Amino acid sequence: MRAYRMTGWGEAPRATTVPDPEPGPGEILVRVAGCGLCRSDLTMQRMPQAAGERLGWRMPFTLGHETAGRVAALGAGVTGLAEGAPVALAASASCGTCWHCVRGLDNGCPHALTGRGYGRDGGLADFVVVTGRRGVLPLGGLDPRHAGPLTDAGATAYHAVRRALPRIVPGGTAVVFGAGGLGAFAVQFLRVLTAARVIAVDPSPDRLAYAAEVGAHEQLSGVDDATGKQLRRLTQGFGADAVLDFVGTDETIAAGVAAVRPGGAYGLIGSAGGRLQKPWYGALPRDGEVFTFQGSSLADAQEVLALARAGLVRNQVAEFGFEDIGEAYGRLASGTLTGRAVVLLS
Repeated sequence: MRAYRMTGWGEAPRATTVPDPEPGPGEILVRVAGCGLCRSDLTMQRMPQAAGERLGWRMPFTLGHETAGRVAALGAGVTGLAEGAPVALAASASCGTCWHCVRGLDNGCPHALTGRGYGRDGGLADFVVVTGRRGVLPLGGLDPRHAGPLTDAGATAYHAVRRALPRIVPGGTAVVFGAGGLGAFAVQFLRVLTAARVIAVDPSPDRLAYAAEVGAHEQLSGVDDATGKQLRRLTQGFGADAVLDFVGTDETIAAGVAAVRPGGAYGLIGSAGGRLQKPWYGALPRDGEVFTFQGSSLADAQEVLALARAGLVRNQVAEFGFEDIGEAYGRLASGTLTGRAVVLLS
């Protein structure tokens, strides 16, 4: 079968062919319909060997962790699924039995650092093998060619909004830095789950236009030293109930923290590597909350799929063929996509 694989540490991934997998006992074979691409895939391509091995990653492996398709075959002992059923695969790995998992904190699972598409074979292939029913999510009427991003970009954005919900009051303000693949989902979840005014901040006119289409009440172009004060002015000096930063540069962190009202929340989700270049005392929101995380829980993914089935979430994708994966990653790296890139495989 076709597969797009990491073949060595620090090397660019490449298209190749590998033997078709077969499901063993307790395993499920899924024929991939579509697999979304993620900026973390670009980070993996620069992963030093020592860092990857500390995570438990093994070379080579197939990329792709935003995967959906149809059940192709069931290994011995698997029940409750039918061949041909449309399913999505949870992006975050988790064991289901550790302290974190039994409390619904799946993305804190010690096993979450290694999974399909990051250290193990993922969904940028014609078939992928899944161990056990955990993380196999029925799609119902959703299109498996496009549903993959809902399990990662969608679920991660949903997790961020859900964390901030206790701080967001009716009539308040929520700010989203970065209106790309994750931020555009966050705008929609804020509109569905809150009665707050939503402000999207992004340097791209196309992304801001899309954010407006999916519900952002106001849009700000780019981030500079004045952005925090500008956001304060837009809230009559009160500040935002919540700022969700899907970028994570020095500039967005400084502006985001400065814009939060006392008792509000600042969530750092973006992985650009920025820092808060101020002493925390006096810079962080008084009596507020600052949080950061990676990934999402199974409950997040299930709820996002339910919102999508109800027609409450728009999942905009740009389609690419398997032969165009290099171009798709190039557009992802350049920031010229407004939605998510999805590679169609069947």
